[in-house]
Amino acid sequence: MGQGAVAAHIMIFEISHRTTYTYRAPVAQSYHMVHLQPRQLPSQSLIHHSLLIEPAPVSNNQIVDTFGNCAAMLRIEDEHTEFLVHARSTIEVQAPPLPDLTSGTPWEEVAQRTRHADGSFDADVLQFTCRSRLTPVSHDLRLFAKASFPARRPVLAGAMDLTRRIFKEFTFDARATDISTPIAHVLESKRGVCQDFAHLAIAALRSVGIPARYVSGYLMTRPPPGQPKLKGSDASHAWLSVWSPEAGWIDFDPTNGIVPSGEHITVAYGRDYEDVSPISGVLLGGGNQTMTVAVDVEPVG
Repeated sequence: MGQGAVAAHIMIFEISHRTTYTYRAPVAQSYHMVHLQPRQLPSQSLIHHSLLIEPAPVSNNQIVDTFGNCAAMLRIEDEHTEFLVHARSTIEVQAPPLPDLTSGTPWEEVAQRTRHADGSFDADVLQFTCRSRLTPVSHDLRLFAKASFPARRPVLAGAMDLTRRIFKEFTFDARATDISTPIAHVLESKRGVCQDFAHLAIAALRSVGIPARYVSGYLMTRPPPGQPKLKGSDASHAWLSVWSPEAGWIDFDPTNGIVPSGEHITVAYGRDYEDVSPISGVLLGGGNQTMTVAVDVEPVG
């Protein structure tokens, strides 16, 4: 390390994510897609990942989806009234360098910059300017976004302003919404959870032509001073990435009003939550169901 160099801040986390579904009537057969394996990224390295499934699937195919996420495709044929998925991961995370938010391409020019001189375009970026079912665009969302994007403002500066506005103006309330709650309701009530705030920011950014993608993962939580951390008290987390021509994809966390810096663990990217739901599936039978989730994110080094 040269004189004046700063050591990279590296942490290792062990993650346990245990999900149990209990069904009122037996399930004869089921198919599931599971997004629980953290991504390999320049800022994070997957050391270990395992998946315990009960009842055991007759097939467990590992795939890479259209967004580059690792997923497991499960087929279960044993009749069951309980379905357990327990993912364990060990991940090394290096805090990425903080981006320069004060300069760069003006937001009005960002969408055009995905197009190349030969007339081609970067589809991997441009697809994230399109609306999705959970991130529709509207006149109200466009007005909400424009407050953070005056003329010629650098795109990342505007994204940071939008992130901080959501953090300051909205209230985290786990009882206010569920995954079916429309973004329009979140904007009006100013209440929701991390998925709502990520969807709100993404929809607002896309409404003015800025590429934004949904990020699912984990965030290590800290207990109040003097209190122990409760087992299973962590949770899945959601935030977003915004694209700029100079910096590429940069993460923003509107639930906490920050640019992630080493304690966020990325699992998957998508257009919205539906692309990266931890567990989705189709059941034959089952009736009403209840779900319990216990997540632990523990630093080990």
